[in-house]
Amino acid sequence: MDNRTRLIAVVGPTASGKTSLSIELAKKYNGEIVSADSMQIYKGMNIATAKPTKEEMQGIPHHLIDFLSPTENFSVSEYVTLAKSAIDDITKRGKLPILCGGTGLYVRSLVENVKFSEEKTDKKLREELNERYKNEGGEVLLKELAQFDEETAKTLHPNNSKRIIRAIEIYKTTGITMSQHIKNSKNEPSPYNLTAIGITYADRQKLYDRINRRVDIMMKNGLLKETEDFYSRYNSNTASAAIGYKELKPYLDGEVTLETAVEKLKQETRHYAKRQLTWFRRDEYINWIEADKCNDILAKASEIIENKV
Repeated sequence: MDNRTRLIAVVGPTASGKTSLSIELAKKYNGEIVSADSMQIYKGMNIATAKPTKEEMQGIPHHLIDFLSPTENFSVSEYVTLAKSAIDDITKRGKLPILCGGTGLYVRSLVENVKFSEEKTDKKLREELNERYKNEGGEVLLKELAQFDEETAKTLHPNNSKRIIRAIEIYKTTGITMSQHIKNSKNEPSPYNLTAIGITYADRQKLYDRINRRVDIMMKNGLLKETEDFYSRYNSNTASAAIGYKELKPYLDGEVTLETAVEKLKQETRHYAKRQLTWFRRDEYINWIEADKCNDILAKASEIIENKV
């Protein structure tokens, strides 16, 4: 008898269909959804992060979405603490927790029970790295990180200033890379009886086509206005990590045409999806469904879940 907490996870790249599947599974198995998306946690960033609308949620409760100001910092360890609490609460109420999202570090840290020690910080070093990021750009710092922690560097976008700087800071203050810290911290078994389902596409171009269509829909739904509103209210590094705002800002600044900015957004989103797939492919516990080769994704996911019970 497995006494661990039952947990379903739905993971995969952006625009693959995770949200839709997780909601259908929640309806079928009396579940509630715990988000594993590092950008959907922020208030107001709705269209850019593809946050599910109330209509899309279909009455299914969603946890860890839309609760934090974009000016506030939020660490992986804070996410794990809140996600564990949400999962415990859902379970105690007799419902099935369903983890859904594409932030691989959040998912892995939670389901593999990564223990976070007291995080060492070096204020002076962090300020220096922030200054360098502003002056030299993310590409330079990411290449520097790759020299001693290629595993972490491969998963990060040059726009993700916070995580690039934190990974360099960890190595320079402890002498141990972030990827090694995570490996070292997996000393205790996972508290979860996990079934993880990953959505992918045998034909990568079909995923890219979905991404391109999603960006077009986002633009129709008001992404440009949301971007403009965001920059008028916030001066936050969060914006540069959220794909959507940074790509449209050059248009708002009069530097490029809207067509060029939108094409850049599509390109960056496709690159992000590729990095997500690279990350999740390393996790052997994920049961992959090729959406473009599957007539009924819900039925296939249900089969995987019920065979695990």
